[in-house]
Amino acid sequence: MHNLFRMAGIAGLGLALVSCATIPEIAGGLPDYSASPSYGTVSLSAGFEPDPRVIPLQSGGSIPASNVSPGCSGFVAAAPDVRLNYRAGEYPLILSVASSGDTTLVVNGPDGSWYCDDDGGVNGLNPSLRFGSPMSGQYDIWVGTYGSGALQAARLHISEVSSQ
Repeated sequence: MHNLFRMAGIAGLGLALVSCATIPEIAGGLPDYSASPSYGTVSLSAGFEPDPRVIPLQSGGSIPASNVSPGCSGFVAAAPDVRLNYRAGEYPLILSVASSGDTTLVVNGPDGSWYCDDDGGVNGLNPSLRFGSPMSGQYDIWVGTYGSGALQAARLHISEVSSQ
């Protein structure tokens, strides 16, 4: 009889784990930093040229960036737009976006932390993240749109000098 209760408890626990695992999917899911990036991988070392490195892309997606953190804005795709493998040095690392649309930026850094910005760039509604003492490693980058509408043409700028 004890084994019967134990099996029922284990089965209930398994059901509870399955139910909890699907909560993010119901709310729109989470960006997947393990997915292949949609616009490729860039490998750069401190002092790279030309600066900025510019990558044209389409911003946006169906996942609310607030699923990553309540402080994140906009909507992003499931897969990263760009993966940056960066070898840090004495310079800051600046990730920013240029677009005629209202874009946002979501980055999963080498330490596993999430970083977000909406309008921190120098040009209107462009986002920008500045890592003053960047870590070496993998940065997975999503360029989102503020609204959940159509994708917007955008350019990701990777720089050690300036922001968009």
